Amino acid sequence: MSLPIHLSSSSEVQTRNEQVPQQGTPIKAYDTLVLDAHLRQSLATVRSLGSRGLRVAALERAELAAHLPTFASRWCQEAFVAPSSEQGIEAYVQYLETRLRATPARVLITSSDGTLEILRQHRERLSRHAGLAIASESALDMAVQKERTLALARELQINVPIGVPIRTSSEVSEAVRTVGLPAVVKPTRSWIFGEQTGVRLNCQLAMTVDEARSAVEQVERLGGTSILQQFVPGRCESIHLFYARGEVYARFAQWAKRTQPPLGGTSVYRQSIAVPEDIGEQAERLVRAAQLEGYAEVEFRRSVAGTPYLMEINPRLSASVEVAVRAGVDFPHLLYQWANGDPIDRVKTYHVGMWMRYLQGDLLTTLQTITQRRRASVPPPSRAISGFLASFLVPAHYDYFDWRDLKPGLAATIDFGRVVARRLRRDFFSRRYL
Repeated sequence: MSLPIHLSSSSEVQTRNEQVPQQGTPIKAYDTLVLDAHLRQSLATVRSLGSRGLRVAALERAELAAHLPTFASRWCQEAFVAPSSEQGIEAYVQYLETRLRATPARVLITSSDGTLEILRQHRERLSRHAGLAIASESALDMAVQKERTLALARELQINVPIGVPIRTSSEVSEAVRTVGLPAVVKPTRSWIFGEQTGVRLNCQLAMTVDEARSAVEQVERLGGTSILQQFVPGRCESIHLFYARGEVYARFAQWAKRTQPPLGGTSVYRQSIAVPEDIGEQAERLVRAAQLEGYAEVEFRRSVAGTPYLMEINPRLSASVEVAVRAGVDFPHLLYQWANGDPIDRVKTYHVGMWMRYLQGDLLTTLQTITQRRRASVPPPSRAISGFLASFLVPAHYDYFDWRDLKPGLAATIDFGRVVARRLRRDFFSRRYL
């Protein structure tokens, strides 16, 4: 039986809003509707909940919905395609509201900063139809605004990198004199909304004053502000917590051997580790002080001397969460239990030493490392390539690939092949007609 996929345009949304089920007509219902279906953590969520016997559906915007591994999962019982981002936020919310009326779901789970912001903006409207698996407004406001996060950490005597807030690019030179180089230009918010849609802002490493100024100007043009922050070159470790009702129900730790992009981003080759005493205690104090209920990933970087510095908090399921699930800490299920008002499982142990690899991201990281040689903390190309190849000799789990659920891995492989083919064709024709 093929998976039902429901497409929608803005005109179809208006029509469906006017449709009311006839009396006595059975309404199909789901335990969870998983948003942001293009993300790896969404697939992990569908697998986690579906394999436990829960009814799970997934949703994605039209421009991202082609060939999605999540839609191919045996546990994704229905796939919904919302209007594209070009049609604006209201069209997306309207579609989501209409979908929840026609096909009820107990819980909505999101995995992206952009959709989290949409749910926050329309919390009252959407919570009439489903439980939203997101923290309170006050807690989220602290977590997504980096200046507030860092200020709370300082109050709790948690180390943070030296940083200077920057409102305009004219302040860059003075900030560089305080922070030094290399430095990181970090947007104070990861996601900014315009009138119709939003844009994600990423951190950038600056080796020179001009690079710092250019990065700040990019953020400034989009209406955001930045922090020029000291670059901490050491090991990247993160603590994953599930906190609710005044208690921590689960703890997990990992370190990222490689990230994409190479100098900080999504972990593409990571390993589960025992919770370090220093950052484990610091992360828990931070989450408790913020009253950040639900799932949270607290990221740290260590200096060359081993001193940990807080980087940020992610208050939604992170891309690296599958290593936790496979190691025995099922955060998506805990999130569902919490949002649905059920008793929450306590997880006391997990498998330490498990490797997890996102092969496509790891390949991109290796290629980017080659192009970014001579930048701070970037290994030479020979070491990057040998490290990439040597990782095949280490027993590891791979994102998308699960022997119980093979179709998502096949879909991801085919889609990556399409991306590479398009890139090669573009490069070939651009060189041919130069």
